[in-house]
Amino acid sequence: MCKFNFFINHITIKTKNILITLVKILIGLISFYVIYNRLAQIPHLKEQSLLWLHNTKIISAIIITLLLMPLNWGIECFKWKIITTQVEPISFKTAIKSVFTGICLGNIAPGRAMEFVAKIYFFKSENKPSITILHFINGMFQMLITVTAGICAIAYTFNSNTNNQSSLLFYIIIFGGVILISIFFFFFFNIGYIQNKLKFIKWFKLKEDAKSLSFNKTIIISLLSLSIVRYTIFTMQFYLLYSSFSASIPFFTSVAGIAGYFMLTSIIPMISVIEPAIRAAIALFVFNSTPENSFSIIISSTLLWIINVVLPSGIGYLIILKEKINFKTSK
Repeated sequence: MCKFNFFINHITIKTKNILITLVKILIGLISFYVIYNRLAQIPHLKEQSLLWLHNTKIISAIIITLLLMPLNWGIECFKWKIITTQVEPISFKTAIKSVFTGICLGNIAPGRAMEFVAKIYFFKSENKPSITILHFINGMFQMLITVTAGICAIAYTFNSNTNNQSSLLFYIIIFGGVILISIFFFFFFNIGYIQNKLKFIKWFKLKEDAKSLSFNKTIIISLLSLSIVRYTIFTMQFYLLYSSFSASIPFFTSVAGIAGYFMLTSIIPMISVIEPAIRAAIALFVFNSTPENSFSIIISSTLLWIINVVLPSGIGYLIILKEKINFKTSK
């Protein structure tokens, strides 16, 4: 009987993983189709692409976006240093290694599932359970800002259309957004209480070893402020790239679209190999683009992914090689 139950559980887990993978592949295939369909509608695409290669405005935007990348991830490293201090203080240099190797390893597994494995490597074994929890809490700080901005973007988009101002859906979105944001804040100010509740969940394997965590208001405000600054930076990056390709969309409409784009990309599951296609398809959907500016949106989202994800992953890989890190062994 025990063997039968184990077999059933094994099949269930295996089937679930297969289904999740199939869903992600389906999302990727749909994304490729959407992109191909939009590009096929663009007249003189090749000639237009060649002209862009010699456009100083575009080149300047790419250079500025590249220069903003170290600032973007530098803030994330500083956030990581702050949030881990109560468990195990680390230097900024160690925080850089932890974050960048995390980006690298995170791109190997779908949904960045392996990111925390790299990040906790640089901490003592006895502190790793607590650091793992802090990794997810740190992500929630950035998610709060992303979701809040996304909800504001939806509200702005609905409000700009007079037909939607009295729409029931508009009020449902606003109400849902307020509830969701309130839950986030309750979580941040009651981390210790929630951690104790998690101890009753069987799959929460870190319950025995993790230290009791709590943050004072100064740390919470600092982390939220840094998350806002970081969000502003990668919004600026996207806008610089997008506007440089002569996309004729008003500023506030562009910013609202970018906020909606970041919210959706943080929610929809990704597979590293087809991630740029999924991101581009989401951008096309959010901006509701015409054939004329479709290529601008596709190239902007792809360039942003290369600059903010691929390049940092490469830096992380170099750190792994230099430090001769083996994630199968503990420090």
